[in-house]
Amino acid sequence: MTTLMMILGIVVFAVGLLFSIAWHELGHLSTAKLFGIRVPQYMVGFGPTIFSRKKGDTEYGIKAIPLGGYIRMIGMFPPGPDGKIEARSTSPWRGMIEDARSAAFEELKPGDETRLFYTRKPWKRVIVMFAGPFMNLILAVAIFLGVMMTFGISTQTNQVGKVSDCVIQQSENRSTCEKGDKPSPAKAAGLKLGDKIVGFQGQPVEDWSTLQSKIRETIGPATITVERDGKRVDLHATLIKNQVSKTDGDGGYVEGKYVYAGFLGFTPATGIVQQGFGDSVDRMGDMMENGVESLIALPSKVPDLWDAAFGDGDRKQDSPMGVVGAARVGGEVFTLDIPPENQIAMMLFLVAGFNLSLFLFNMLPLLPLDGGHIAGALWESVRRKAAKLLKRPDPGPFDVAKLMPVAYVVAGIFICFTILVLIADVVNPVRIS
Repeated sequence: MTTLMMILGIVVFAVGLLFSIAWHELGHLSTAKLFGIRVPQYMVGFGPTIFSRKKGDTEYGIKAIPLGGYIRMIGMFPPGPDGKIEARSTSPWRGMIEDARSAAFEELKPGDETRLFYTRKPWKRVIVMFAGPFMNLILAVAIFLGVMMTFGISTQTNQVGKVSDCVIQQSENRSTCEKGDKPSPAKAAGLKLGDKIVGFQGQPVEDWSTLQSKIRETIGPATITVERDGKRVDLHATLIKNQVSKTDGDGGYVEGKYVYAGFLGFTPATGIVQQGFGDSVDRMGDMMENGVESLIALPSKVPDLWDAAFGDGDRKQDSPMGVVGAARVGGEVFTLDIPPENQIAMMLFLVAGFNLSLFLFNMLPLLPLDGGHIAGALWESVRRKAAKLLKRPDPGPFDVAKLMPVAYVVAGIFICFTILVLIADVVNPVRIS
């Protein structure tokens, strides 16, 4: 049964992946057609074509390898300085440029002269290239907000999950009491498992983050109001100064960092809590910020990835994952002993996270990514406006094809990184903790 559920989870994630790719390419396709650019192909996947159908002047299809997708637009690059589409050079770098230019015009038909991508104004090209990643962002936001506002997310609550028997400094990294340890203030005050803390020092507290802050700010006597068996009970505790984990400001903890603060001595229970629109938007903002920080930190994670793939290093929970690793996690989600609605929510979060990553990654201003084409169009706009302001001749379209050698280098780096992540995902995968 576990194997069957694992396979089902992988299949469900694969369907979500294919939809996300198709949704991304639909953004490019719809805006390209809106601006009159001819699009001969709209494909989901790479490799051999499994299914295709032509409608109008576009062939729609699905390919065998679901690791990406593309649309083919006519005239992605302008002709060379001599006005010719094809030319040959003995230089390998020039050859790359000429091959790219030739491919952009290989399906040119009579009448297509007015339907070329490069002939559109820069702002239109920016919209066409931005539309793909933007569709992923829309999908990510819709899923995240939908799940958080309807189902909720796993959150630390004000309910007591465990009462500490004694006072232990966080850096000691132990959970059992030893001779000489003092009883925790929570234990001494009579706090019990299942109590819900609703007030602190006479002030109502509705969430764990607020309660945690109030506890850490207090050293000395404190009145704690709890709900127990349907009744409200006031408990009196004397909070002490103790070494505790440093928080990140959002209720989480900073690994390996400690501070001295007020200490009560209990562990909050975790529960599924629905989020309001404002809280959901705040959490989305945090996810975007964390996503950007993770993208910037990507090069620094290569040594750990290499050690996890080829050495005896542990695979960290924040380690980069590829499609294979994400699919494996998707399979594990369906094997967890949790209610089906929790499994669905986790799977939706996984797909939403994938879409958010697609948006951020594609916005990098590097060819062959969408962000590279956006950067080229913006630079062309700056050049033309500057020439107009200085009353100089129009410099014409910016020839993005000249950057193709750089694009091949970037693509090579991405491919090597992808292979490294794939190997790590197979031999030492990230697992649900």
